[in-house]
Amino acid sequence: MAEWLGILVFVVAILAVVLIHESGHFFTAKAFGIKVEEFFVGFGPRLWSTRRGETEYGVKAFPLGGYVRIAGMNPFQEPPAEERDRTFGAKPIWKRVLVILAGPATHFVMAVVFLFVFFAILGAPTPTKPLVESVQPTLEGSPSPASVAGLRAGDQIVALDGQPVKDIDAFIAFTRAHIGETIDITVLRDGSRVTLETTPVVSGADKVGRIGIGIGEGRERSNPLVAGGKAVVETGSTAKAVVLQLGKVFGPAGLSRIWHLLSGSSPRQVTDPVSIVGGAQLAGEAVRAGLWDQLLAILVVFNVFVGILNLMPLPPLDGGHLAVLAYEKIRRRKPDVRKLVPLTTAVAGFIILLAVSLVYIDITNPIPNPFR
Repeated sequence: MAEWLGILVFVVAILAVVLIHESGHFFTAKAFGIKVEEFFVGFGPRLWSTRRGETEYGVKAFPLGGYVRIAGMNPFQEPPAEERDRTFGAKPIWKRVLVILAGPATHFVMAVVFLFVFFAILGAPTPTKPLVESVQPTLEGSPSPASVAGLRAGDQIVALDGQPVKDIDAFIAFTRAHIGETIDITVLRDGSRVTLETTPVVSGADKVGRIGIGIGEGRERSNPLVAGGKAVVETGSTAKAVVLQLGKVFGPAGLSRIWHLLSGSSPRQVTDPVSIVGGAQLAGEAVRAGLWDQLLAILVVFNVFVGILNLMPLPPLDGGHLAVLAYEKIRRRKPDVRKLVPLTTAVAGFIILLAVSLVYIDITNPIPNPFR
């Protein structure tokens, strides 16, 4: 059930991201007095539509994207003479650039928002703050030392025998080195420091000292100002990593890897690229494991990826439109868009082929669960 909840959250988030992306184009165009003829979510057959003013809004059968039809962006359609001053091409280049940029920019804004939630509300994992995640009732057939001592899930371990605990590894090393010895564990509980006595016992196939707790990293919430700064910095770091990864995916080695996965001649790895289907699978696994922060991380990477992909200077991507505007600015004349049709068709075909291939791979050879 939890897995399906994660998938549902991911799908709804993707639809929201698409809607927000197109809204970026839509509202910026409207703000500059450019006519917007259509605003649709999805592709394929029309399921529902309504007209409000001069714009038709609607939903289509396949929720794999969306689009806004801005007057004058299709160079093969001649607008009526009375509407030419409200077309995309009639506006100054700087306004057209902002209309194009408004779509991809929303993805980076969404990434910052998700990361802000992570840092300010969920809290970032902190290795230096070991946290008791669970307490085993028994250990080796007897009440566990942790349960006898009164440790509780949610206790933050701050000291052992009066000495500060550096991290989880330090805690594990200390308990293993003090088998059969009474030790003082100081924890932070409900804002107060509590010191408890316990005695590690030999347990498990590896016969090491344990007290019977599940231990993880505590979380540290940042104030809104600090969280905002961290979110911006982390979005930048994610963007850099995505650019490097895109270079690998679209390089000879990356395309060869996808071919081997398609042919079934190579096992799937966690580091392999995924489609929306694979992203939904990962989201489901993250929620099933109770790792909502990992779901946020998936959504952050997805947003940054789509934002950067859209900025690639290739038609029909937003970056392709920006490249055309750059040509117009430098050469002081508009390019012959008919010459761009073959390139546009080739790029669109390649993206569709790659997307379909990754969907097929994710269905027939799912990516390994990294959250086990």
